[in-house]
Amino acid sequence: MLLYYEILFGLSVLFSLIYVFMWNKHFDANITLVFFLVPVNILSHLAVARAANLQTAILGTQVIYLTVLFNILFVLLTIVELCHYHLPKPIRGCLVGLTMLFYLPVLSIGHSDMFYKNVSFKVEDGVSMLTEKHYGPWHSVLYLWIFVCFFLCLIALVYSLIKKNDVSHRIILMLFIPVVTSMLTFFTGRVISSKIELAAASYVFAQFAYLLIVHRLELYDINESALEALVQKGDTAFISLDFRLNYLGSNETAKKWFPFLKELHVDKSVKENPKCQATIMSWIRDFNEGKIDDENHIHYHLEDEKRIVHVDVNHLYDGRRKRGYQLFITDDTADVKNIEFQEKFNTVLRFEVDQKTARILQMNDHLLISMATMVESRDPFTGGHIKRTSEGVKLLIEQMQKDPELTLSKKFCQCMIKAAPMHDIGKIAVPDAVLLKPGRYEPEEYEIMKSHSAEGARVVHEILKDTDDEEFRRIAVNVAHYHHERWDGKGYPEKISEHDIPLEARIMAVADVYDALVSKRVYKEKMPFEKADAIILDGMGTQFDPSLEKYYVAARPALEAYYRSQLNEDATQTGEQG
Repeated sequence: MLLYYEILFGLSVLFSLIYVFMWNKHFDANITLVFFLVPVNILSHLAVARAANLQTAILGTQVIYLTVLFNILFVLLTIVELCHYHLPKPIRGCLVGLTMLFYLPVLSIGHSDMFYKNVSFKVEDGVSMLTEKHYGPWHSVLYLWIFVCFFLCLIALVYSLIKKNDVSHRIILMLFIPVVTSMLTFFTGRVISSKIELAAASYVFAQFAYLLIVHRLELYDINESALEALVQKGDTAFISLDFRLNYLGSNETAKKWFPFLKELHVDKSVKENPKCQATIMSWIRDFNEGKIDDENHIHYHLEDEKRIVHVDVNHLYDGRRKRGYQLFITDDTADVKNIEFQEKFNTVLRFEVDQKTARILQMNDHLLISMATMVESRDPFTGGHIKRTSEGVKLLIEQMQKDPELTLSKKFCQCMIKAAPMHDIGKIAVPDAVLLKPGRYEPEEYEIMKSHSAEGARVVHEILKDTDDEEFRRIAVNVAHYHHERWDGKGYPEKISEHDIPLEARIMAVADVYDALVSKRVYKEKMPFEKADAIILDGMGTQFDPSLEKYYVAARPALEAYYRSQLNEDATQTGEQG
C-alpha cells in the first residue's frame, strides 16, 4: 500500500510541475489551488500510512479531510468560472465559510465525539492505519456537504451542456470525467477496498484531465491570444492609461506613429502634454461622451504624409474591474481613400437605384390594390368597401401612434395601412352563386363564404412569397387570415382568442365591422352612426380587443366625418348620373 501512495504522490507532483510550466496569469486561481491540494492530499495519505502513533495518524487524517473539502469546493468554483457563470463575491465567500465550518469538527478528532466517537490505531504489514472508527453526527453532515458540492458540479455541467453556447462542449465533457470519477470513488471506494483510498487515485487522474483542459483553454482565451497577436504583428498600435490619465505604456508601433510617446514617463499624467491633449485626451473625451464608434476615423499627420487612423477606445480591465483606458489604433489610410472613391462613385448610382426602387415599389403597391379591387368588383353589394376600410385602419393607426405607452414601429404602421386592402382577397375563391346572392346566406352558404379568410391567407402568401419585405408579408397574411376572429374566441376560421389573434387582425376587425354597420348592404340599410357606435363599444371585450376602445373613441369623429363625405360624394355622383 505504501508503494501505491508513493506512486500516486510522484505522479501528482509531476502533474503539478507540468501545470506550473504551462501556467499563465489568465488561468483561473481555483484550478491552480486544485493542483496544489492534490499532492498535499496524497502526501497526507502517505503520512498516515507511515505514522508511528495515533496522534500522527489523526493529524494526517485531519489534513486529508481539509484537502478533500476544499478540493471539491475549488473544483466547483472552477466549473462555475469555465462555464461563464457570474457568482458574486459574497456567495463565493459564503461557500468558503461554510466549507470551513463543516471542517472545524474534524479538528475535534481525539478530543470529542463530534466527528469520531472513538478510533483506534494499528500497524499491519508495516502500514499504519486508523481502525474501529465510530462516526459522530458531524461526520454525516460533512459527507452531506461533499455530496451537495458534487451535485452542484454536475448540475452546472449538465445545464451548460444543454443551454450554453458560449462554452466549449468539449471542455464540459472533459470536466465531467474527473468529477464523476472522484464522486464514485469517494462514496464507494471504502466498500471496494478498506485498506487503500481509491479516491486518492481519482484525484491524480483528475489532475491529468485538468492538464488536458488547461491546454485546451489556451486556444479559447480569445482576449489574450488576440492581444499577443496584435503586439507581435506590429500593424496595430495600443496605448494604456489609468482613469487619472496617467500613462501606463504603449507598444513600439504606437511610439513609431506617435513619437511624443517616447517622451512620456510611466505613471505620469499626460494632461500637461499639448500633443496628448490634441490626440489621446481628445479621443478619450469622445469615448466618454459616446462619440467614438466603428465609423469614427481620426486624421493624423505623420511627417510629410497624411496618415488616417481608426481609433477604438475601450476600458482597461483588471479581471472584472475597470482600471483605465485602452486605445487600439489601426492604419486605415488605404481603406478610407478607397471608401471615399467608392462613395463618390456610388452617390450617383445610389440616386438612380433609389428612384427605380421607388418606382418598382409603387408599381407593386398599385398591383396589390388593383388585385384587391378586381376581387371586390365581383361583389356588387359591397362597393367601395376596400377604400373605406383602408381609411378606417389608417385613422385608427394614427390614434395609436399618438399613445406614448404603445410602441408601434413606423414600419408596422406603414405595412398595416398597405395590407388593409388585401383583407378580403380570399373572396376570389368564393363561387358566384354564393358571392352574388342578393340576400342573406343559408347556413351552408355562410360556411362557404367563411372560407375566404383562410383562402385569402393562402393567396396573399403566394403573391408575396418572393418579396424581401418579411414584415409586410406576415402582416398581410395575418390580416387576411384572422380579421374575422373574435376576442372571445367565437370567430372564424381558427376560433383563436385574445392576444393569440395578431394585433394587425384585431385592428382590421374594428374597421371592417364599422364599415359593415354604417354602409348599405343588399340585406340591410345603412345604420346611423350613433347605433353603429353603440354596437362597436358594446363589442369591446367580446368581439373586439378592449385595449383598442380608446383609439376607436379618439378616431370616431374623423371616421364619421369621412363616411359623411363619402355619402355626399355618392349623392353627387348619383345626381350627375340622373
